[in-house]
Amino acid sequence: MSPAEQIAHHQHEVFSASRAAHLDTPLRRILYRPDRLAERFVKPGDTVLDFGCGPGFFTRAFAKRVGEQGRVYAVDLQDEMLGIVRGKMESGRLQSRVVTHQCRSESINLPDHLAGTFDAVFTIFVVHEVPDPEKLFSEINVLLKPGGILFFSEPPILVSGSEFRGKIALLEKMGFELVGRSLFFVNRAAVLKKK
Repeated sequence: MSPAEQIAHHQHEVFSASRAAHLDTPLRRILYRPDRLAERFVKPGDTVLDFGCGPGFFTRAFAKRVGEQGRVYAVDLQDEMLGIVRGKMESGRLQSRVVTHQCRSESINLPDHLAGTFDAVFTIFVVHEVPDPEKLFSEINVLLKPGGILFFSEPPILVSGSEFRGKIALLEKMGFELVGRSLFFVNRAAVLKKK
């Protein structure tokens, strides 16, 4: 089995939209500080991809940070999750900054004209649910501007250290440069830059 096949073999179940409330709680906001993550990696005017956005836990902070001139593409497989995101953006008056997009299980499926337009891509606790991580990373590579960053984080309960390292190695093989590794609360995280 090739490294790509081994990584794909570790696909996990998609987190159900019926449990979306578990992903956006006051305690999670304290633990993960979406505002700080946005301040660290997002600049006003940026175009950001929040892949696997779920109910918009991080999307809101990204939308506040990009300002009126920026855009956040909130992408998820489940239309129910995107409906929750739209509701949050309307109540927070951020809807003009956020584009919701339903991806397919095998593709991000954003329009071709968006190639090379993203300053930052966030894949937070989601790559383990994707059937073909190599294809996902390839699409992200196409979407990012040169010098754009990918913030990649996975939960250690679901993703082993060797699986996480394997995905980083795959990204490096595709031309990404690892610029930092850390813990994101108790989760593994890496920041990579498109060369």
